[in-house]
Amino acid sequence: MLRGRRIAFDYGDVRIGVAISDPDSILASPLTTLSSGDPKLFAQISELITEHEPIAIYVGEPINLSGQSSTSAQKAATFAEKLHSEFDLPVTMIDERLSTVSATSAMRQSGVSAKDARSKIDMAAAVAILEQALAIEKAKHA
Repeated sequence: MLRGRRIAFDYGDVRIGVAISDPDSILASPLTTLSSGDPKLFAQISELITEHEPIAIYVGEPINLSGQSSTSAQKAATFAEKLHSEFDLPVTMIDERLSTVSATSAMRQSGVSAKDARSKIDMAAAVAILEQALAIEKAKHA
């Protein structure tokens, strides 16, 4: 497995959770939450890419539990295509079924209120997406 940071995005209509790995891809950590509707969104992402120098980008693909694609999945795919064209890095879609559900559950169990947890949930979902992507990458190189 190539050494280098990986970055993951949990795309949503309102917020985008962002997570980053360490250079050895051992740990995925929450990074920030961005506003989907911000006209400076790609400038903000460019700053993150410049600062952290990832070698790969992962975007959560919100497939329905039935396995069918959804409107959200199409929006995430469009976002992924734009990331690839803007930053010329490999972009991979990762099945994110239940990532937000598990992040929400973990927040609730830790006593964080739903109102306070919104941006944290998006970052936690991005961490879950990145952890899954790293596991897939490691399995391919094992």
